[in-house]
Amino acid sequence: MSGSDCILIMPTGGGKSLCFQLPAVISKGITLVISPLISLMEDQLMALKELNIDSTFLNATCSKEEVNAVHHAMVDKKSGLKLLYVTPEKIAKSKRFMAKLEKTHEGSRLSRIVIDEVHCTSQWGHDFRPDYKILGILKRQFPGVPILGLTATATSRVVDDVKKILGLQHNCVFFKASFNRPNLFYKVLHKPSKHDECMDEIKKLLTQTFPGQSGIVYCFSRKDSVTIASSLKSRGIKAACYHGDLDSQSRSQVHRAWTSNAIQVVVATVAFGMGIDKPDVRFVIHHSLSKSMENFYQESGRAGRDDRESHCILFYRPFDVFQQSTMVFTEQTGLENLYGMLAYCQEQKVCRRSLIGRHFGESWNPVDCHEMCDNCKKTGDQTDGSYSFEARDITNHCQDILKILQQAVSLSERVTPVKLVDAWNGKGQASLRVREVKSPDLSREDCERVIVHLLLEGVLREDFHFTPYSTISYVLPGSKARVVQSGAKRIFMNLRTNSCQKKIRKKSRKRTLNSSDLDGKNSTVGEKNATDPPDVKSITKTIHNSSNIIDYCNGNDFARSVKRTKLSSRARLVESGDDDEIICLD
Repeated sequence: MSGSDCILIMPTGGGKSLCFQLPAVISKGITLVISPLISLMEDQLMALKELNIDSTFLNATCSKEEVNAVHHAMVDKKSGLKLLYVTPEKIAKSKRFMAKLEKTHEGSRLSRIVIDEVHCTSQWGHDFRPDYKILGILKRQFPGVPILGLTATATSRVVDDVKKILGLQHNCVFFKASFNRPNLFYKVLHKPSKHDECMDEIKKLLTQTFPGQSGIVYCFSRKDSVTIASSLKSRGIKAACYHGDLDSQSRSQVHRAWTSNAIQVVVATVAFGMGIDKPDVRFVIHHSLSKSMENFYQESGRAGRDDRESHCILFYRPFDVFQQSTMVFTEQTGLENLYGMLAYCQEQKVCRRSLIGRHFGESWNPVDCHEMCDNCKKTGDQTDGSYSFEARDITNHCQDILKILQQAVSLSERVTPVKLVDAWNGKGQASLRVREVKSPDLSREDCERVIVHLLLEGVLREDFHFTPYSTISYVLPGSKARVVQSGAKRIFMNLRTNSCQKKIRKKSRKRTLNSSDLDGKNSTVGEKNATDPPDVKSITKTIHNSSNIIDYCNGNDFARSVKRTKLSSRARLVESGDDDEIICLD
């Protein structure tokens, strides 16, 4: 209102939109709002029209007649248009629109410019969008028009970069609210390795913990969103998928069905998201890791906008990170952001809010959490079915893992994370096994946790290689490997107590004995002793006869480690032990 440039950082659901909508209503002229997503525009326009506030948008879905009507309203001094929403692409690529905007400015009708999700401007941000960088033209073209940048997620480095790119004045006013949403309960849950078991867990949450309540399930890829939505519907859940490949009409239909509570849950990629303003979202479930803390904070923040208690649940399996890392490592801060999210999931004792606050540069007293996260709520031997943890010295485990990697390097072998765990447990590829390395007294998942912890500690690092169909992550010794190998540095981490380890191994053995092979018959492979790998010829025959080789490879440790043999072209997928499909994220 004072005519100054401003940047506002406020939590999701904190009222950022009101900061420009109210000034737009009580002042003359048009407020131009630049927003990255059509769903965000639709959400806000729906609410504005219910209040009889004259507002509209321009995007690729508009007809020629609708575009002409908006252009006329922009320059017509008798028009009551208060808010005009456009995408950044409209600024970057439409000369006709920019010409109309100049005429609007010349007629003193351009009151202010609002850039929502302004963190998208910076390459240091978690969601950089190239068209946002073009927005610097606005201050050059309209120097006297104040700019307001809004975001829920920006570090100080991102804010400085945004100011520079947008050409904001030196007297730009900076506002920052606390990151904390006291009504949100943060929790990380164990993610079962099998798809059906995971779907059963999510169904249990939706039907028992959140019966009839509205929520979102976020997925890693478009394929996941389709598969998970289908799985939930087959279990009687009213669900629909939402991703970037859907046409605009389908996306709008899903959005309206969810907003009107015709469906309980939207199963979505990151495409469903910024600015969603449904107040009664009781849960946001992440089926897998978010690619950054910013993404997670923003997505989970769509819960509980009515200030009632709501839940932010993340299903975590350590080795999920190696799928995500292959998709983000080319981004400027992709791995750094992903590892920050990984550290959040690995932590078993520190308050979740402390972890989030630390990331955004805000100190946090865990007492103020009031047991609104799983770590603060844990007491002694868990009574909620989760496991108790204790700090353990894992230096010997680290040294064993490094011995395996050193042997692999000497043999010019590349080691995937799965092969590394196999070799550590005395299984899989014989050339990778080290005689003096004994199998750890850990469950397979805790072996994965150790590998991931060493990745975060710099004892291990990822090495990426391209294939014609995918990118594969291999594991190599990291920058701190030598000091750990020499014993000069000790490594500690929180692991499940020994009593918990025994329970997990007992459950794992029971699942193995009860597992079925590809034809639905009793598995002869699973019933063998863990130290006796199945016959290569018999398993090759089973794989060759299977109609779903990928599922078999994903679910069978031995199949991942089969060395090059005279297999059919279909069975040769086994030897890499990695996913060879192209994955679309949004």
